[in-house]
Amino acid sequence: MGYSPRGQGWGVKWKKSDVKFEDRFDKYLDPSFFQHRIHWFSIFNSFMMVIFLVGLVSMILMRTLRKDYARYSKEEEMDDMDRDLGDEYGWKQVHGDVFRPSSHPLIFSSLIGSGCQIFAVSLIVIVVAMIEDLYTERGSMLSTAIFVYAATSPVNGYFGGSLYARQGGRRWIKQMFIGAFLIPAMVCGTAFFINFIAIYYHASRAIPFGTMVAVCCICFFVILPLNLVGTILGRNLSGQPNFPCRVNAVPRPIPEKKWFMEPAVIVCLGGILPFGSIFIEMYFIFTSFWAYKIYYVYGFMMLVLVILCIVTVCVTIVCTYFLLNAEDYRWQWTSFLSAASTAIYVYMYSFYYYFFKTKMYGLFQTSFYFGYMAVFSTALGIMCGAIGYMGTSAFVRKIYTNVKID
Repeated sequence: MGYSPRGQGWGVKWKKSDVKFEDRFDKYLDPSFFQHRIHWFSIFNSFMMVIFLVGLVSMILMRTLRKDYARYSKEEEMDDMDRDLGDEYGWKQVHGDVFRPSSHPLIFSSLIGSGCQIFAVSLIVIVVAMIEDLYTERGSMLSTAIFVYAATSPVNGYFGGSLYARQGGRRWIKQMFIGAFLIPAMVCGTAFFINFIAIYYHASRAIPFGTMVAVCCICFFVILPLNLVGTILGRNLSGQPNFPCRVNAVPRPIPEKKWFMEPAVIVCLGGILPFGSIFIEMYFIFTSFWAYKIYYVYGFMMLVLVILCIVTVCVTIVCTYFLLNAEDYRWQWTSFLSAASTAIYVYMYSFYYYFFKTKMYGLFQTSFYFGYMAVFSTALGIMCGAIGYMGTSAFVRKIYTNVKID
């Protein structure tokens, strides 16, 4: 652009570029930041952690379970007098209570269904982002996530409804409503609260009223009907309780145990390793959220998601084994919360990032940051909790299927 010497005013001079049209956005990316050696090293380090953890869990559990099976088979050969005088202990002793329905099954099944849906949404959106360059258009990632979330509502209804039916729940319509609106209510409630502050400050980040109405219509006319379809399918296809052990009529008293075997301690410690496997990636994701960097290395994100799933399942299986060995059968909520506690560490890390890595200040920026970080951390925690519970449930079913129980 320059001034024309012939008195014709300002004009534009076009220069031919050798950059292809599909590569025109590359100059806004920052390969030196996202493909730094630290990023590669963190992925490699996490993979080493996964290999070590899987090997350790497999070795410990296989050797320990083999000893348990041998001990229980010897007990089967004893007569009644020897068995009564013997010192019985371990996870076999709670076989009549291990498949007892969890406390608050309505909330629990809704959380599991929502976590399975969040995992499906994360997987699909990352795959789409790897195939299509969603970062080239503003808002395309958010639009894709909303569309995929609405389309995957049957996943929520299927897993939540089938679990609630297996636990003997009767109020399945209420469970369906809670499962359908749990995540949308959390997201929309936080967004609307922040929106009021944005309107007060006349900020450009304020969400238009028409967008709010459109999101509410999606919840009522798309998410709810699809969730109903998934709930009906889940109750009819996999809603029958097919546990390998019969549930006793009277709950078994839980014996006293050491303080570090209490469910509250297990829950607090269970999220450390999953957070350790993703916290480097959290730095890059936070930077793309709050520091004007464009995140485009979705292959890294897929690898981190796989690593997170494996580590979460391994940790919750070990925690549940120790809990059952202490003859405490309250494993459902413990497995969910020990995996979901990853969100607490992520949210604590967001405080560090806010005070040391950003220059935000004032009510609007602070509420905007911590509000959406709370939504992100909660959604991550629900997803991790559902993954941990599903893996642990398969493990518990497997070990009680293989042992002979009178």
